[in-house]
Amino acid sequence: LVQRSRRFDLRFLHAAVAMATKRSVGTLGEADLKGKKVFLRADLNVPLDDAQKITDDTRIRASIPTIKFLLEKGAKVILASHLGRPKGVTPKFSLKPLVPRLSELLGVEVVMANDCIGEEVEKLAAALPEGGVLLLENVRFYKEEEKNDPEFAKKLASVADLYVNDAFGTAHRAHASTEGVTKFLRPSVAGFLMQKELDYLVGAVANPKKPFAAIVGGSKVSSKIGVIESLLAKVDILILGGGMIFT
Repeated sequence: LVQRSRRFDLRFLHAAVAMATKRSVGTLGEADLKGKKVFLRADLNVPLDDAQKITDDTRIRASIPTIKFLLEKGAKVILASHLGRPKGVTPKFSLKPLVPRLSELLGVEVVMANDCIGEEVEKLAAALPEGGVLLLENVRFYKEEEKNDPEFAKKLASVADLYVNDAFGTAHRAHASTEGVTKFLRPSVAGFLMQKELDYLVGAVANPKKPFAAIVGGSKVSSKIGVIESLLAKVDILILGGGMIFT
């Protein structure tokens, strides 16, 4: 099992097994989605150069199958993501540079909001046609996102009818757009990318082929203790790498 540059802990492994048994977006039909506003949390945290040009669109392309599925079923997609680690509103971390590439890959004109909550977002969401996409501004422009503030989560959820999480890279974090909104939106299901990663993770950890070797890397050993302890009971070989081997 290779960590693949993702930070996760024991709680995430347990959550992954549980989520894998729940509904995914593929179980939703046109009757569930047509005309419905879907709050889709994706991971669009792509690298940008100094000219605000995308240097690697892998994460954008990975989100496309779920978005296209929703659009084909007549849903109205409200797309949310973070980008970087801004401290408040920081122009260089705006999601605006992603709009042209998203529009190109989806074959529809993606509408961009100047915020992720508020009156403008409410109006744009209300005007969104079936098969339309509204991209919200960086959710981490608000400190309430990472604090999983209930009121902030409620505001995010207020413009949608149901929730799809396709942001596997941040799914282990209890943030407003990944966990908080699920208290206000039903159903809350996994997207295709999320389901694919969960299926892989469950297969690799819950029922591994032997001999089983695990490679765990990263810079913070403190955040890996739980997963290391969990893996020790399952693996034949555990290999540690990255900055943590010096701590």
